[in-house]
Amino acid sequence: SAHGKFKADVKVEGGNLVVNGNAVTISSTRDPTQIDWQAAGVDYVCESTGAFCTTELCLQHTERANGAKKVIISAPAKDADTPTLVVGVNAEKDYQPSMKVVSCASCTTNGLAPLVKTIHDKYGIVEGLMTTVHAATASQYVVDSNSKKDWRGGRAASANIIPSSTGAAKAVAKCMPEMKGKLTGMAFRVPTIDVSVVDLTCRLEKGASYDDIKATVKEASETYMNGIVGYGSDPCVSQDYVGDERSTIFDVNAGISLNDNFCKLVS
Repeated sequence: SAHGKFKADVKVEGGNLVVNGNAVTISSTRDPTQIDWQAAGVDYVCESTGAFCTTELCLQHTERANGAKKVIISAPAKDADTPTLVVGVNAEKDYQPSMKVVSCASCTTNGLAPLVKTIHDKYGIVEGLMTTVHAATASQYVVDSNSKKDWRGGRAASANIIPSSTGAAKAVAKCMPEMKGKLTGMAFRVPTIDVSVVDLTCRLEKGASYDDIKATVKEASETYMNGIVGYGSDPCVSQDYVGDERSTIFDVNAGISLNDNFCKLVS
């Protein structure tokens, strides 16, 4: 529904999923220890089930003779031991070959952290509040139902703007320790199926006009943050970014500045 029909030749053959002639090994077990990763030729496991979000649980993929070498959790880790690595922020600096399990944080943290780093490194962020206007997720319901987390979270995703909590802003400190205690935020779940936006309102240590900020982000998007931070000057809407491979696209025309030390950035 979000990305359209998959344009490939797909079939099942000999117990494998064959995509354009390339065989992909599949399994149907709920127990990671039952998967022979070596036989499948797998070195790196992308743990995206949502069920194994700690190093201890993920080691079930690696700590055996036929296991994989490393695991990447595509979600925030639920323990304190798993390192959080965000591309463009700390992945290159903090990754150690000895690491067996890492988390690449949440989609919102990946949308926020590269922008925070770009601004903080240049001007210094004293404090900030983030709001994410977030597309509906698989944890929500088509019609009113129950919710384990909060009452409002169980309301129909297709008909409501739903205020919600998020740890994405605080999680920035896991990849940028200097931001600890400086960021927090909340979320609105809205009736769209793909592409979300972060609204970062922050106070800067060094004064900068909004034009200065735009120039800084543009330079980053063309150099050291190329392919990670985008610079969006066209009058786009969320649907225009479906399938975009960059972590975040700074919306030049949506941001505002009250003065040289207080601004709202949209990405």
